[in-house]
Amino acid sequence: MLQQFLQDFGYFALFLGTFFEGETILVLAGFLAFRGYMDINAVVATAFFGSYAGDQLWYFLGRKHGRRFLARKPRLQLMGVKALSYIQRHPDIWVLSFRFVYGMRTVMPVAIGLSGYPPLRYLLLNGIGAAVWAAALGYAAFHFGSVLEGMLGNIKRYELWVLGGLILLGAALWLRRWLKTPKI
Repeated sequence: MLQQFLQDFGYFALFLGTFFEGETILVLAGFLAFRGYMDINAVVATAFFGSYAGDQLWYFLGRKHGRRFLARKPRLQLMGVKALSYIQRHPDIWVLSFRFVYGMRTVMPVAIGLSGYPPLRYLLLNGIGAAVWAAALGYAAFHFGSVLEGMLGNIKRYELWVLGGLILLGAALWLRRWLKTPKI
């Protein structure tokens, strides 16, 4: 049942998850690949395309509507000001690495677009950053499964508990973030 569901919707869910945020769903997909439910290379490729497409969208929205977007939510506006100060000092480094900084995944591409960063340069460096992120996190989660199996013995007995725990952790992080975001 789980295998059929993942074959039908797993990669699509991974694409959507990495398009909008990413870390938790990529770790979950890496673990599922370790268990044989998904292919790790397809997981990394899907995560790359989802992350890359999402960040490109946020960048172009930042170029067109960045100030208006950030002004809608005071917390985002403060984060945007902070992000712009980082970008002004080391723009290329931030384009390559922002997805590794918790809480900056959405606001940083908007701020980069707002800063006037060149589109072709962003296209290239964002692609490199997305590839490194997808490969590093995806393969790390895959190998974490083998470490966990070595620690627990036959992980099959704990598979649903680990999967449930990862889903609960992801839901808790999302809920925490949603509750902290001011509503307008």
